[in-house]
Amino acid sequence: MNGTTTNPQGQAIVLAPTADSAFAFGWRTMKKYFLDLFLIILIVGAVLVPVGMIDSLDGHDTPGGVLLRIFSTAYWFLLFVPIDYGASWIFLRATRGEKFEVKDQFSIFESDYLNAVLANLFQGAIIGIGLVLLIVPGIVFACRLAFVRYLVVERKMDPVTAVKESWRMTRGHAGSIFLMGLLCVPIFIAGLLCFGVGVIPAIIWIRSGFAAMYFAVSQSEASQAAAPSAPAADAADSRASG
Repeated sequence: MNGTTTNPQGQAIVLAPTADSAFAFGWRTMKKYFLDLFLIILIVGAVLVPVGMIDSLDGHDTPGGVLLRIFSTAYWFLLFVPIDYGASWIFLRATRGEKFEVKDQFSIFESDYLNAVLANLFQGAIIGIGLVLLIVPGIVFACRLAFVRYLVVERKMDPVTAVKESWRMTRGHAGSIFLMGLLCVPIFIAGLLCFGVGVIPAIIWIRSGFAAMYFAVSQSEASQAAAPSAPAADAADSRASG
């Protein structure tokens, strides 16, 4: 069943939980909110710069290098991850056609900061263990946990609940999510071939596509949950008219 809802303008949004549909919808989202999402990605990239600078330095085995690596790791989890989760929240709202402001990216520090940090650690640990187990389980875990960040920022779930719910929601959709991951490679390469300037639009498209997949699955489940109530309502009306 397709995901169906309406945006704030009252227009129906119908989206199937498939790779092609998600990327097609992500493309439309990117075109509609390009400048806003462009700024969101620039903020994420700017926050990531110090990590890249530290990684490029020599002397990682020296005491100073070890301290820098510790700082880089703490910086990644305590600052970059929450901001990146905040970006996912913006992309999801754009996908749903909701109004948003760039400053909403930082609202996670007021509400879901700890959950974002812990969820990223928990998810990374699970995927890392899977990669150690001959790689394939890690790929499976990555696909099944693809919705964790959206569940944290949208439904305010704690890390354990978000992991369980993502595992449940992606049942039957892991193949589509894996295909989306494969399609990210040519999309990113195409961005690089556009003299490098196409990288940011490629990233926007990819992130919009994954937000669309989550949106499609969540709306599909909502539609399926509402469907059984219709026959019951019809039966009640029949009894009343009888």
